[in-house]
Amino acid sequence: MQYPAAIRNRLKGRFPLFLFLLTAAQAHAGLFSDDVARQKIDDQEQEIQQLKAKLEDIDTRLKRIESAQIEMASKFQDQGSESAAMRGKMEEMQHSIDDTQKRQKDFYLDLDTRLRKLEPQPSGAATPMNSPAPTVVSPVATTAPAAEAPAPSAEQGDYDASFGKFKIGDYNGAISGFSDYLKKYPNGSLSASAQYWIGNAYFAMRDFEKAIAAQRRVISKFPDSTKAPDALINIASSEQELGRMKAAKSTLKSVIEKYPSSEAAAKAKRRLEELKQGKR
Repeated sequence: MQYPAAIRNRLKGRFPLFLFLLTAAQAHAGLFSDDVARQKIDDQEQEIQQLKAKLEDIDTRLKRIESAQIEMASKFQDQGSESAAMRGKMEEMQHSIDDTQKRQKDFYLDLDTRLRKLEPQPSGAATPMNSPAPTVVSPVATTAPAAEAPAPSAEQGDYDASFGKFKIGDYNGAISGFSDYLKKYPNGSLSASAQYWIGNAYFAMRDFEKAIAAQRRVISKFPDSTKAPDALINIASSEQELGRMKAAKSTLKSVIEKYPSSEAAAKAKRRLEELKQGKR
């Protein structure tokens, strides 16, 4: 089909404009597609960065958890070692306590055997040869303690029953028994001994304040008794256990001053020398 020349000329004049518009439209379409693609890429990169950050956070938390688990495992191991060491120490302490108690009982048995030889016996009664216990008491100071009169059999029986409790380690029973004895026989021939053993029972239970108070009663009520010097020795021992070293030294010196000829005085001299050397 042939167009008229005028129309062809008009079309021919506008054809470059048409081509330009067509090319611009295509370029714009291409530009639009590239922007969308870039936006999507940017979005994906952001998502990737966010995921990386989350992964890093999770990794950090996992490392903390692992570190805490390792630390806990180490602590459990340390605690196990400490528990084993503590059990070992407890066993050693128990062995030491058992050994000390045995030596203490042996000491009291030997001591009582010697003291019984000094204590008066009821007339007609056999002298016990194997009785246990106290702190050796011998003739005293400048003025020897007055001899105790023989105890009636009932009085001696009450005393022996209480002393028997002391020997087997029933210290509360011994204190109760000797206290009852003192109520029944406040001026009995064995009253000083009963009061003395009350103090020793408290000392054996490590109630040093009551031990001191009980032994001071021996000194105040029975100053001329053969038990008085040993009561002072027991007071010094209690003061030493309480950490009152100055008071203990003073008490030991008073034993030497008041009862210079007694066995207690000799013991006090040895104890003072040990304290000077830093021994307990």
